Amino acid sequence: MSEDWQRLDRRMLLVHPVREVLRFMPVLIGVLVFGSTSGGGVGVRWELLGVLVPVALGVLRYLTTAYRVHEGRVELRRGLLQRHLLAARIDRVRTVDTSASLIQRVLDLSTVRIGTGASEQDLDLDGLRAGPARELRAQLLRESAAAPTDELPDPAADTEPEEPPGRPVLRLDPTWSRYAPLTSTGLAIAGALLTALTQLPLPLDAGDLAVAGVAMAVAALLALAVVVSVLAVGGYLVTNWGLTLTHEHGSWHLRRGLTTTRETSVDDARLAGVSIAQPVNLRLAGAARLSSIVTGLQGEGQSQMELVPPAPRAVVVGVAGEVLGDHAPAAATLLPHGPAAVRRRWARALAPALVVAVAAAVLVAQTGLGAWLLGVAALAPAAGALLALDRSRMLGHALLDGRLVAQSGSLTCRRDVLGVEHVIGWNLQDSWFQRRAGLTTLVATTAGGRQRVVVPDVPEGRAVELAAAATPDLLAQFRA
Repeated sequence: MSEDWQRLDRRMLLVHPVREVLRFMPVLIGVLVFGSTSGGGVGVRWELLGVLVPVALGVLRYLTTAYRVHEGRVELRRGLLQRHLLAARIDRVRTVDTSASLIQRVLDLSTVRIGTGASEQDLDLDGLRAGPARELRAQLLRESAAAPTDELPDPAADTEPEEPPGRPVLRLDPTWSRYAPLTSTGLAIAGALLTALTQLPLPLDAGDLAVAGVAMAVAALLALAVVVSVLAVGGYLVTNWGLTLTHEHGSWHLRRGLTTTRETSVDDARLAGVSIAQPVNLRLAGAARLSSIVTGLQGEGQSQMELVPPAPRAVVVGVAGEVLGDHAPAAATLLPHGPAAVRRRWARALAPALVVAVAAAVLVAQTGLGAWLLGVAALAPAAGALLALDRSRMLGHALLDGRLVAQSGSLTCRRDVLGVEHVIGWNLQDSWFQRRAGLTTLVATTAGGRQRVVVPDVPEGRAVELAAAATPDLLAQFRA
Protein backbone atom coordinates (compact mmCIF):
# COMPACT_ATOMS: atom_id res chain seq x y z
CA MET A 1 0.00 0.00 0.00
CA SER A 2 1.48 3.32 -1.07
CA GLU A 3 2.19 5.89 1.64
CA ASP A 4 1.41 8.82 -0.70
CA TRP A 5 -1.88 10.63 -0.43
CA GLN A 6 -4.46 9.01 -2.70
CA ARG A 7 -7.82 10.20 -3.90
CA LEU A 8 -10.96 8.16 -3.96
CA ASP A 9 -11.89 6.47 -7.21
CA ARG A 10 -12.76 8.91 -10.01
CA ARG A 11 -16.13 7.28 -10.48
CA MET A 12 -17.16 8.93 -7.22
CA LEU A 13 -17.53 12.06 -9.38
CA LEU A 14 -20.75 10.39 -10.53
CA VAL A 15 -21.85 9.48 -7.01
CA HIS A 16 -21.09 12.56 -4.89
CA PRO A 17 -23.00 15.04 -7.11
CA VAL A 18 -26.05 12.75 -7.17
CA ARG A 19 -25.98 12.48 -3.38
CA GLU A 20 -25.71 16.24 -2.98
CA VAL A 21 -28.61 16.79 -5.39
CA LEU A 22 -30.74 14.38 -3.31
CA ARG A 23 -29.75 16.19 -0.11
CA PHE A 24 -30.75 19.52 -1.65
CA MET A 25 -33.98 18.16 -3.15
CA PRO A 26 -36.31 20.27 -0.91
CA VAL A 27 -34.35 23.40 -1.88
CA LEU A 28 -34.41 22.42 -5.56
CA ILE A 29 -38.18 21.96 -5.44
CA GLY A 30 -38.50 25.43 -3.92
CA VAL A 31 -36.24 26.87 -6.62
CA LEU A 32 -38.30 25.15 -9.30
CA VAL A 33 -41.53 26.58 -7.92
CA PHE A 34 -39.96 30.06 -7.63
CA GLY A 35 -38.60 29.84 -11.18
CA SER A 36 -41.97 28.83 -12.63
CA THR A 37 -43.65 31.84 -11.03
CA SER A 38 -40.90 34.36 -11.87
CA GLY A 39 -41.25 33.76 -15.63
CA GLY A 40 -38.82 33.97 -18.52
CA GLY A 41 -35.12 33.33 -18.42
CA VAL A 42 -34.78 34.38 -14.80
CA GLY A 43 -36.54 31.16 -13.79
CA VAL A 44 -34.24 29.10 -15.95
CA ARG A 45 -31.16 30.70 -14.38
CA TRP A 46 -32.45 30.01 -10.88
CA GLU A 47 -33.17 26.39 -11.77
CA LEU A 48 -29.72 25.92 -13.27
CA LEU A 49 -28.14 27.53 -10.22
CA GLY A 50 -30.13 25.25 -7.94
CA VAL A 51 -28.72 22.19 -9.70
CA LEU A 52 -25.16 23.46 -10.22
CA VAL A 53 -24.58 24.30 -6.55
CA PRO A 54 -25.03 20.76 -5.17
CA VAL A 55 -23.17 19.31 -8.16
CA ALA A 56 -20.25 21.66 -7.43
CA LEU A 57 -20.33 20.66 -3.75
CA GLY A 58 -20.15 16.99 -4.77
CA VAL A 59 -17.14 17.66 -7.01
CA LEU A 60 -15.42 19.63 -4.22
CA ARG A 61 -16.05 16.76 -1.80
CA TYR A 62 -14.16 14.46 -4.15
CA LEU A 63 -11.30 16.90 -4.81
CA THR A 64 -10.74 17.67 -1.10
CA THR A 65 -10.77 14.07 0.18
CA ALA A 66 -7.63 11.93 0.30
CA TYR A 67 -6.28 9.05 2.36
CA ARG A 68 -3.08 7.11 2.94
CA VAL A 69 -1.57 4.33 5.03
CA HIS A 70 1.55 5.88 6.55
CA GLU A 71 3.88 4.91 9.42
CA GLY A 72 1.46 2.43 10.97
CA ARG A 73 -1.56 4.73 10.66
CA VAL A 74 -4.54 5.13 8.38
CA GLU A 75 -5.07 8.83 7.68
CA LEU A 76 -8.05 10.57 6.11
CA ARG A 77 -7.91 14.21 5.01
CA ARG A 78 -10.97 16.14 3.91
CA GLY A 79 -12.44 19.63 3.79
CA LEU A 80 -11.62 22.85 1.89
CA LEU A 81 -12.21 25.87 4.11
CA GLN A 82 -11.93 23.83 7.29
CA ARG A 83 -9.50 20.94 6.98
CA HIS A 84 -10.01 17.76 8.98
CA LEU A 85 -7.34 15.13 9.46
CA LEU A 86 -8.43 11.84 11.01
CA ALA A 87 -5.87 9.18 11.88
CA ALA A 88 -6.17 5.70 13.34
CA ARG A 89 -3.29 3.50 14.38
CA ILE A 90 -3.45 0.15 12.65
CA ASP A 91 -2.86 -1.74 15.90
CA ARG A 92 -5.99 -0.02 17.27
CA VAL A 93 -8.22 -1.09 14.40
CA ARG A 94 -11.04 -3.30 15.70
CA THR A 95 -13.21 -3.87 12.64
CA VAL A 96 -13.00 -3.16 8.92
CA ASP A 97 -16.38 -3.29 7.15
CA THR A 98 -17.24 -2.69 3.52
CA SER A 99 -20.59 -1.79 2.01
CA ALA A 100 -21.84 -0.93 -1.45
CA SER A 101 -25.11 0.77 -2.34
CA LEU A 102 -26.88 -0.09 -5.56
CA ILE A 103 -25.24 2.73 -7.52
CA GLN A 104 -21.83 1.83 -6.08
CA ARG A 105 -22.28 -1.81 -7.10
CA VAL A 106 -23.10 -0.71 -10.65
CA LEU A 107 -19.86 1.32 -10.67
CA ASP A 108 -17.84 -1.45 -8.93
CA LEU A 109 -17.19 0.73 -5.86
CA SER A 110 -17.25 0.11 -2.11
CA THR A 111 -17.20 2.09 1.13
CA VAL A 112 -14.65 0.97 3.71
CA ARG A 113 -15.47 1.76 7.35
CA ILE A 114 -12.58 1.38 9.77
CA GLY A 115 -13.69 0.96 13.39
CA THR A 116 -11.30 1.74 16.22
CA GLY A 117 -13.55 1.24 19.26
CA ALA A 118 -14.28 4.96 19.57
CA SER A 119 -16.96 6.22 17.21
CA GLU A 120 -15.40 9.69 16.94
CA GLN A 121 -12.21 8.11 15.55
CA ASP A 122 -13.86 5.83 12.96
CA LEU A 123 -12.82 6.43 9.36
CA ASP A 124 -15.04 6.12 6.27
CA LEU A 125 -13.29 5.74 2.93
CA ASP A 126 -16.33 6.31 0.74
CA GLY A 127 -15.52 5.35 -2.81
CA LEU A 128 -12.76 2.79 -3.43
CA ARG A 129 -12.67 0.23 -6.19
CA ALA A 130 -14.19 -3.01 -4.92
CA GLY A 131 -10.98 -5.01 -5.45
CA PRO A 132 -8.60 -2.58 -3.69
CA ALA A 133 -11.19 -2.13 -0.92
CA ARG A 134 -11.11 -5.86 -0.18
CA GLU A 135 -7.32 -5.85 -0.27
CA LEU A 136 -7.16 -2.90 2.14
CA ARG A 137 -9.60 -4.62 4.51
CA ALA A 138 -7.55 -7.83 4.50
CA GLN A 139 -4.29 -5.94 5.06
CA LEU A 140 -5.62 -3.86 7.96
CA LEU A 141 -7.17 -6.85 9.71
CA ARG A 142 -4.04 -8.93 9.23
CA GLU A 143 -1.66 -6.25 10.49
CA SER A 144 -3.97 -5.19 13.33
CA ALA A 145 -4.23 -8.76 14.63
CA ALA A 146 -0.49 -9.33 14.36
CA ALA A 147 0.70 -6.01 15.85
CA PRO A 148 0.27 -5.85 19.65
CA THR A 149 2.77 -2.99 19.78
CA ASP A 150 3.48 0.10 17.72
CA GLU A 151 5.80 -1.91 15.51
CA LEU A 152 4.01 -3.31 12.49
CA PRO A 153 4.75 -6.82 11.29
CA ASP A 154 6.00 -7.75 7.88
CA PRO A 155 2.88 -8.60 5.80
CA ALA A 156 4.91 -11.20 3.92
CA ALA A 157 5.32 -13.18 7.12
CA ASP A 158 1.62 -14.03 7.12
CA THR A 159 1.24 -15.22 3.57
CA GLU A 160 0.49 -18.84 4.52
CA PRO A 161 -2.99 -19.10 6.01
CA GLU A 162 -3.70 -21.71 8.62
CA GLU A 163 -6.67 -22.95 6.60
CA PRO A 164 -7.94 -22.72 3.03
CA PRO A 165 -8.76 -19.05 2.31
CA GLY A 166 -12.42 -18.17 2.35
CA ARG A 167 -13.59 -21.45 3.91
CA PRO A 168 -17.40 -21.16 3.84
CA VAL A 169 -19.09 -21.85 7.15
CA LEU A 170 -22.62 -20.75 6.26
CA ARG A 171 -24.60 -19.83 3.15
CA LEU A 172 -28.13 -18.46 3.19
CA ASP A 173 -30.92 -20.89 2.46
CA PRO A 174 -33.80 -18.80 1.02
CA THR A 175 -36.32 -21.13 2.70
CA TRP A 176 -35.27 -19.64 6.05
CA SER A 177 -37.28 -16.57 5.09
CA ARG A 178 -40.34 -18.48 6.36
CA TYR A 179 -39.32 -17.34 9.83
CA ALA A 180 -39.42 -13.65 8.87
CA PRO A 181 -43.10 -13.09 9.79
CA LEU A 182 -42.28 -14.32 13.32
CA THR A 183 -39.53 -11.75 13.89
CA SER A 184 -39.98 -8.40 15.57
CA THR A 185 -40.08 -6.76 12.13
CA GLY A 186 -42.91 -9.00 11.00
CA LEU A 187 -44.85 -8.42 14.22
CA ALA A 188 -44.35 -4.64 13.89
CA ILE A 189 -45.74 -4.72 10.35
CA ALA A 190 -48.69 -6.79 11.55
CA GLY A 191 -49.36 -4.35 14.38
CA ALA A 192 -49.31 -1.33 12.08
CA LEU A 193 -51.63 -2.96 9.55
CA LEU A 194 -53.97 -4.21 12.26
CA THR A 195 -54.18 -0.70 13.74
CA ALA A 196 -55.09 0.66 10.32
CA LEU A 197 -57.64 -2.13 9.89
CA THR A 198 -59.42 -1.22 13.11
CA GLN A 199 -60.07 2.26 11.74
CA LEU A 200 -62.16 0.87 8.87
CA PRO A 201 -65.96 0.99 9.45
CA LEU A 202 -67.51 -2.48 9.53
CA PRO A 203 -71.28 -3.10 9.27
CA LEU A 204 -71.92 -4.72 12.64
CA ASP A 205 -75.40 -3.44 13.39
CA ALA A 206 -77.60 -6.50 13.44
CA GLY A 207 -78.84 -9.49 11.48
CA ASP A 208 -77.35 -9.97 8.04
CA LEU A 209 -75.18 -6.88 8.46
CA ALA A 210 -73.52 -8.46 11.50
CA VAL A 211 -72.84 -11.67 9.58
CA ALA A 212 -71.43 -9.68 6.68
CA GLY A 213 -69.28 -7.70 9.08
CA VAL A 214 -67.84 -10.84 10.66
CA ALA A 215 -67.11 -12.30 7.23
CA MET A 216 -65.44 -9.06 6.18
CA ALA A 217 -63.35 -9.03 9.34
CA VAL A 218 -62.21 -12.62 8.78
CA ALA A 219 -61.32 -11.86 5.17
CA ALA A 220 -59.44 -8.75 6.25
CA LEU A 221 -57.45 -10.70 8.83
CA LEU A 222 -56.53 -13.32 6.24
CA ALA A 223 -55.45 -10.60 3.83
CA LEU A 224 -53.48 -9.00 6.66
CA ALA A 225 -51.63 -12.27 7.30
CA VAL A 226 -50.74 -12.57 3.61
CA VAL A 227 -49.53 -8.96 3.33
CA VAL A 228 -47.47 -9.22 6.52
CA SER A 229 -45.87 -12.46 5.38
CA VAL A 230 -45.01 -11.07 1.94
CA LEU A 231 -43.50 -7.86 3.33
CA ALA A 232 -41.55 -9.64 6.05
CA VAL A 233 -40.21 -12.32 3.68
CA GLY A 234 -39.25 -9.65 1.15
CA GLY A 235 -37.40 -7.61 3.76
CA TYR A 236 -35.59 -10.72 5.02
CA LEU A 237 -34.40 -11.66 1.54
CA VAL A 238 -33.37 -8.11 0.60
CA THR A 239 -31.33 -7.76 3.79
CA ASN A 240 -29.74 -11.22 3.81
CA TRP A 241 -29.55 -12.13 0.12
CA GLY A 242 -26.28 -13.87 -0.71
CA LEU A 243 -25.33 -14.17 2.98
CA THR A 244 -22.02 -15.97 3.30
CA LEU A 245 -20.00 -16.46 6.49
CA THR A 246 -16.36 -17.38 5.93
CA HIS A 247 -13.20 -17.70 7.98
CA GLU A 248 -9.97 -16.47 6.45
CA HIS A 249 -6.57 -15.38 7.80
CA GLY A 250 -7.73 -15.49 11.41
CA SER A 251 -10.84 -13.36 10.81
CA TRP A 252 -14.55 -13.97 10.34
CA HIS A 253 -16.13 -12.32 7.31
CA LEU A 254 -19.87 -11.85 6.77
CA ARG A 255 -21.23 -10.71 3.41
CA ARG A 256 -24.91 -10.09 2.67
CA GLY A 257 -27.41 -7.75 1.02
CA LEU A 258 -29.28 -7.41 -2.26
CA THR A 259 -29.62 -3.69 -2.98
CA THR A 260 -26.86 -2.70 -0.55
CA THR A 261 -24.11 -5.27 -0.07
CA ARG A 262 -22.32 -5.21 3.28
CA GLU A 263 -19.18 -7.02 4.35
CA THR A 264 -18.28 -7.13 8.03
CA SER A 265 -15.10 -8.60 9.48
CA VAL A 266 -13.80 -9.31 12.97
CA ASP A 267 -10.60 -11.09 13.92
CA ASP A 268 -10.46 -14.09 16.23
CA ALA A 269 -8.57 -12.26 18.96
CA ARG A 270 -11.47 -9.86 19.52
CA LEU A 271 -14.29 -12.37 19.26
CA ALA A 272 -15.13 -12.96 22.91
CA GLY A 273 -18.07 -15.32 22.42
CA VAL A 274 -21.49 -15.75 20.90
CA SER A 275 -25.08 -15.06 21.88
CA ILE A 276 -27.97 -17.29 20.80
CA ALA A 277 -31.29 -15.43 20.89
CA GLN A 278 -34.47 -17.51 21.02
CA PRO A 279 -37.55 -15.28 21.30
CA VAL A 280 -40.61 -17.36 22.08
CA ASN A 281 -42.11 -16.79 18.61
CA LEU A 282 -39.00 -18.18 16.91
CA ARG A 283 -38.48 -20.90 19.53
CA LEU A 284 -41.96 -22.32 18.95
CA ALA A 285 -41.06 -22.61 15.26
CA GLY A 286 -37.73 -24.31 16.06
CA ALA A 287 -35.65 -21.29 15.05
CA ALA A 288 -33.11 -18.92 16.61
CA ARG A 289 -30.58 -16.27 15.64
CA LEU A 290 -26.85 -15.93 16.40
CA SER A 291 -24.69 -12.90 17.18
CA SER A 292 -21.01 -12.60 18.03
CA ILE A 293 -19.72 -10.76 21.09
CA VAL A 294 -16.78 -8.56 20.11
CA THR A 295 -14.43 -6.82 22.54
CA GLY A 296 -13.05 -3.33 22.26
CA LEU A 297 -16.06 -1.57 20.71
CA GLN A 298 -18.42 0.95 22.25
CA GLY A 299 -22.14 0.24 22.36
CA GLU A 300 -24.07 -2.99 22.10
CA GLY A 301 -25.10 -2.36 18.51
CA GLN A 302 -21.49 -1.94 17.38
CA SER A 303 -20.01 -4.78 19.40
CA GLN A 304 -22.47 -7.47 18.36
CA MET A 305 -22.34 -8.72 14.79
CA GLU A 306 -25.24 -10.85 13.62
CA LEU A 307 -23.75 -14.04 12.25
CA VAL A 308 -26.94 -15.97 11.48
CA PRO A 309 -30.35 -14.35 10.87
CA PRO A 310 -33.47 -16.25 11.96
CA ALA A 311 -32.76 -19.83 10.90
CA PRO A 312 -33.37 -23.40 12.13
CA ARG A 313 -31.96 -23.87 15.61
CA ALA A 314 -29.78 -26.78 14.46
CA VAL A 315 -28.09 -24.44 11.95
CA VAL A 316 -27.57 -21.75 14.59
CA VAL A 317 -26.08 -24.21 17.08
CA GLY A 318 -23.81 -25.66 14.39
CA VAL A 319 -22.46 -22.25 13.35
CA ALA A 320 -21.97 -21.29 17.01
CA GLY A 321 -19.86 -24.42 17.46
CA GLU A 322 -17.78 -23.54 14.38
CA VAL A 323 -17.18 -19.99 15.61
CA LEU A 324 -16.26 -21.12 19.13
CA GLY A 325 -14.23 -24.08 17.93
CA ASP A 326 -16.27 -26.23 20.32
CA HIS A 327 -19.83 -27.45 19.84
CA ALA A 328 -20.49 -28.22 23.51
CA PRO A 329 -21.30 -24.73 24.93
CA ALA A 330 -24.06 -24.03 22.41
CA ALA A 331 -25.90 -27.32 22.94
CA ALA A 332 -24.92 -28.57 26.39
CA THR A 333 -27.44 -29.18 29.16
CA LEU A 334 -26.96 -26.49 31.79
CA LEU A 335 -26.90 -26.71 35.58
CA PRO A 336 -30.21 -25.71 37.24
CA HIS A 337 -30.26 -23.00 39.88
CA GLY A 338 -32.21 -24.94 42.48
CA PRO A 339 -35.71 -24.83 43.99
CA ALA A 340 -35.37 -21.31 45.40
CA ALA A 341 -34.80 -19.87 41.92
CA VAL A 342 -37.75 -21.89 40.57
CA ARG A 343 -40.05 -20.60 43.34
CA ARG A 344 -38.96 -17.05 42.56
CA ARG A 345 -39.94 -17.49 38.90
CA TRP A 346 -43.35 -18.85 39.81
CA ALA A 347 -43.98 -16.01 42.24
CA ARG A 348 -42.94 -13.30 39.75
CA ALA A 349 -45.06 -14.79 36.96
CA LEU A 350 -48.21 -15.65 38.93
CA ALA A 351 -48.49 -12.50 41.04
CA PRO A 352 -49.31 -10.12 38.11
CA ALA A 353 -51.56 -12.78 36.53
CA LEU A 354 -53.59 -13.16 39.73
CA VAL A 355 -53.95 -9.37 40.01
CA VAL A 356 -55.34 -9.26 36.45
CA ALA A 357 -57.71 -12.16 37.19
CA VAL A 358 -59.07 -10.56 40.38
CA ALA A 359 -59.49 -7.17 38.67
CA ALA A 360 -61.42 -8.75 35.79
CA ALA A 361 -63.69 -10.65 38.16
CA VAL A 362 -64.40 -7.51 40.20
CA LEU A 363 -65.26 -5.52 37.08
CA VAL A 364 -67.73 -8.16 35.94
CA ALA A 365 -69.34 -8.35 39.38
CA GLN A 366 -69.57 -4.60 39.98
CA THR A 367 -70.28 -3.19 36.53
CA GLY A 368 -71.75 -6.09 34.59
CA LEU A 369 -69.31 -5.71 31.74
CA GLY A 370 -69.06 -8.35 29.04
CA ALA A 371 -68.68 -11.95 30.10
CA TRP A 372 -65.48 -12.11 28.05
CA LEU A 373 -63.75 -10.61 31.08
CA LEU A 374 -64.43 -13.88 32.89
CA GLY A 375 -62.37 -15.57 30.20
CA VAL A 376 -59.56 -13.14 30.95
CA ALA A 377 -59.86 -13.96 34.65
CA ALA A 378 -59.54 -17.66 33.87
CA LEU A 379 -56.79 -17.44 31.26
CA ALA A 380 -54.48 -15.01 33.09
CA PRO A 381 -53.35 -17.52 35.81
CA ALA A 382 -52.93 -20.24 33.17
CA ALA A 383 -50.75 -17.94 31.07
CA GLY A 384 -48.74 -17.00 34.17
CA ALA A 385 -48.20 -20.67 35.01
CA LEU A 386 -46.95 -21.42 31.47
CA LEU A 387 -44.60 -18.43 31.65
CA ALA A 388 -43.23 -19.53 35.04
CA LEU A 389 -42.74 -23.09 33.81
CA ASP A 390 -40.85 -21.90 30.73
CA ARG A 391 -38.69 -19.49 32.70
CA SER A 392 -37.74 -22.24 35.13
CA ARG A 393 -36.94 -24.65 32.32
CA MET A 394 -34.74 -22.17 30.42
CA LEU A 395 -32.73 -20.99 33.46
CA GLY A 396 -29.24 -22.44 33.81
CA HIS A 397 -25.50 -21.94 33.62
CA ALA A 398 -22.28 -23.86 33.07
CA LEU A 399 -18.51 -23.48 32.91
CA LEU A 400 -17.21 -25.54 29.99
CA ASP A 401 -13.57 -25.57 28.89
CA GLY A 402 -12.89 -21.97 29.81
CA ARG A 403 -16.23 -20.60 28.64
CA LEU A 404 -19.00 -19.19 30.81
CA VAL A 405 -22.46 -20.19 29.58
CA ALA A 406 -25.51 -18.35 30.91
CA GLN A 407 -29.11 -18.80 29.80
CA SER A 408 -32.29 -17.17 31.07
CA GLY A 409 -35.57 -15.65 29.95
CA SER A 410 -38.71 -16.89 28.29
CA LEU A 411 -40.25 -14.36 25.93
CA THR A 412 -36.70 -13.32 25.03
CA CYS A 413 -34.62 -16.34 25.99
CA ARG A 414 -30.90 -15.86 25.39
CA ARG A 415 -27.86 -18.11 25.79
CA ASP A 416 -24.57 -16.21 26.12
CA VAL A 417 -21.23 -17.97 25.76
CA LEU A 418 -18.24 -15.90 26.89
CA GLY A 419 -14.58 -16.85 27.04
CA VAL A 420 -13.37 -16.38 30.62
CA GLU A 421 -10.18 -14.68 29.40
CA HIS A 422 -12.40 -11.74 28.40
CA VAL A 423 -13.87 -11.32 31.90
CA ILE A 424 -12.46 -8.17 33.51
CA GLY A 425 -14.53 -8.21 36.71
CA TRP A 426 -17.37 -9.78 38.68
CA ASN A 427 -20.38 -8.20 40.37
CA LEU A 428 -22.73 -9.88 42.84
CA GLN A 429 -26.07 -8.11 43.03
CA ASP A 430 -29.08 -9.04 45.15
CA SER A 431 -32.40 -7.51 46.10
CA TRP A 432 -34.14 -7.86 49.46
CA PHE A 433 -36.24 -10.73 48.09
CA GLN A 434 -33.15 -12.48 46.70
CA ARG A 435 -31.36 -12.21 50.04
CA ARG A 436 -34.37 -13.76 51.77
CA ALA A 437 -34.16 -16.69 49.33
CA GLY A 438 -30.36 -17.00 49.55
CA LEU A 439 -29.92 -16.04 45.89
CA THR A 440 -27.76 -13.53 44.06
CA THR A 441 -27.23 -12.34 40.49
CA LEU A 442 -23.72 -12.95 39.20
CA VAL A 443 -22.56 -10.47 36.54
CA ALA A 444 -19.44 -11.13 34.48
CA THR A 445 -18.15 -7.78 33.24
CA THR A 446 -16.49 -7.67 29.83
CA ALA A 447 -15.46 -5.08 27.28
CA GLY A 448 -17.63 -6.60 24.56
CA GLY A 449 -21.28 -6.99 23.61
CA ARG A 450 -23.64 -5.66 26.27
CA GLN A 451 -20.48 -5.32 28.42
CA ARG A 452 -21.77 -7.98 30.80
CA VAL A 453 -23.10 -11.53 30.95
CA VAL A 454 -25.73 -12.07 33.64
CA VAL A 455 -26.35 -15.29 35.57
CA PRO A 456 -29.53 -14.50 37.55
CA ASP A 457 -30.73 -16.10 40.80
CA VAL A 458 -27.75 -18.29 41.64
CA PRO A 459 -27.29 -19.61 45.19
CA GLU A 460 -24.76 -17.31 46.84
CA GLY A 461 -22.14 -19.96 47.55
CA ARG A 462 -22.33 -21.37 44.03
CA ALA A 463 -21.99 -17.88 42.50
CA VAL A 464 -18.69 -17.28 44.32
CA GLU A 465 -17.43 -20.74 43.40
CA LEU A 466 -18.34 -20.18 39.74
CA ALA A 467 -16.49 -16.86 39.59
CA ALA A 468 -13.44 -18.34 41.34
CA ALA A 469 -13.36 -21.35 39.02
CA ALA A 470 -13.66 -19.16 35.93
CA THR A 471 -10.98 -16.62 36.86
CA PRO A 472 -9.00 -17.90 39.87
CA ASP A 473 -6.27 -15.26 39.54
CA LEU A 474 -8.79 -12.44 39.54
CA LEU A 475 -10.36 -13.49 42.84
CA ALA A 476 -7.34 -15.01 44.57
CA GLN A 477 -6.49 -11.80 46.43
CA PHE A 478 -10.01 -11.58 47.85
CA ARG A 479 -10.17 -15.25 48.91
CA ALA A 480 -6.77 -15.36 50.59
